[in-house]
Amino acid sequence: MEQPVADKLEQKEGRELYRYQQEALDQILGRINNAQPGYNLLYQLPTGGGKTVIFSEITRQYIENTGKKVIILTHRIELCGQTSRVLSDNGVANKVINSQVKHLTDQEEYSCFVAMVETLNNRLSDAQFTLDNVGLVIVDEAHYNSFRKLFKFFSQCCILGVTATPLSSNIKMPMKDNYSELIVGDSIASLIEKGFLAKATTYGYDVKLGTLKVGPHGDYTVSSSELLYGNYYMQEKLLRAYEERAIGTKTLIFNNGINTSQQVYHTFMRAGYPVRHLDHSHGEPERREILNWFKTTKDAVLTSVSILTTGFDEPGVETVILNRATKSLTLYHQMIGRGSRVLPDKKAFTIIDLGNNARRFGLWEAFVDWQEIFRAPDRFLLNIVSDELIERDLPYIMPQELRERLSNTPDLDFDMAAEYKRVVNQGQRSKKAILNSVEQHAQVIFENSEDLFEARELIGLLQEEIEFRVKQYSYCITKSSDNYQQWLQEDYRRRLRNRLRERFLEVP
Repeated sequence: MEQPVADKLEQKEGRELYRYQQEALDQILGRINNAQPGYNLLYQLPTGGGKTVIFSEITRQYIENTGKKVIILTHRIELCGQTSRVLSDNGVANKVINSQVKHLTDQEEYSCFVAMVETLNNRLSDAQFTLDNVGLVIVDEAHYNSFRKLFKFFSQCCILGVTATPLSSNIKMPMKDNYSELIVGDSIASLIEKGFLAKATTYGYDVKLGTLKVGPHGDYTVSSSELLYGNYYMQEKLLRAYEERAIGTKTLIFNNGINTSQQVYHTFMRAGYPVRHLDHSHGEPERREILNWFKTTKDAVLTSVSILTTGFDEPGVETVILNRATKSLTLYHQMIGRGSRVLPDKKAFTIIDLGNNARRFGLWEAFVDWQEIFRAPDRFLLNIVSDELIERDLPYIMPQELRERLSNTPDLDFDMAAEYKRVVNQGQRSKKAILNSVEQHAQVIFENSEDLFEARELIGLLQEEIEFRVKQYSYCITKSSDNYQQWLQEDYRRRLRNRLRERFLEVP
């Protein structure tokens, strides 16, 4: 006679939950207990809030109360192992269905199964492979769309999805199409206030992202990101940001390309910092060695390529550097979440943003209306701040070395928007603002040059500021096409060269 499922639970009281976790558990179980077969529920809780602990206790209590089995789905092998260990600690007899498990002749010995989505899909597609008496399916990291293919096998079960960001990874497949209801857990700000998450300080380093291209999946392509973040200027900007804000801390750097991450590794190596690089091409033994090095090395720097966004937990991370831009709110939260764990001697961490991400999505701890995103994801995605609007508000900051090169001029500032407003209010043509800017640049260059040759060199050094002023002017006249701006820049440089030629000819 087969042993009842509930009897397979070890004699444990279950893990003691924090109050917010217990409240979520009671709410979720209340929905599940009153649900009809085929009811799908989604639960949101920030990274670091303890989703695995909550659904592990839900699993234990569900088995105990109903006598039915539970399946937990993950999308990565590391998450399978982590989940299985938490379940075992909680007294739940479980088995991982991995690539080596072809048959379940021993399934009566277990009350819970943990599986990767692809593995389980392959097994269930085989008529010889069956799972008996399953009542609840829990989907970890439910925003990934690969899980949907399994729902057809569990149409008579209750499905519980858990995620930090209830926004589908595929904009054409909104989560509301597969889940009946969303329960929103404690916010990031609330968990920080209660001491369960570390407080973040964000430092943004403005980056011009005009060269980035968006791919078919809605995020920036690896190839365009490599071109931008792999160049010397951006590597130096990253190193300077680290030295200004994060030197001497355990630091995790996220990149959008293997070549960029390898360049980051060499940049930090040359600067004398303890650094390693990690990407998906590393085998499991090497990966374990690198992560152990990161854990045990003081002030270690680990540069990676999104491989550590899930299934990685190193509470000692003190700084997270986003050395990339992303249009994915989920990825934004996953990356930052790697630094949000609290330790007795760690109550805060640092975020360095080199992709204008905080301008695009808001600060990590800012309020997010997840119910609205769940109901109307298209509207949310449509209203994400564009790079063009972000760059309109980015100030131009002259590099200190260039400012020192122009030290003969006490006041280097010129506000194109204010100048445009001034000349228009005086009844002059708007083009007068550009001419005044050219004249101010000519004066600055003239005061800091010995001859026309040196002046032309300074025009090149001021190219970034010229581009900025031209963009500001084009925004003022609401004529900002790329072709027009390019023509305006060429005309600006031509006028500047001519004016400097005149100034040097005037010198006796």
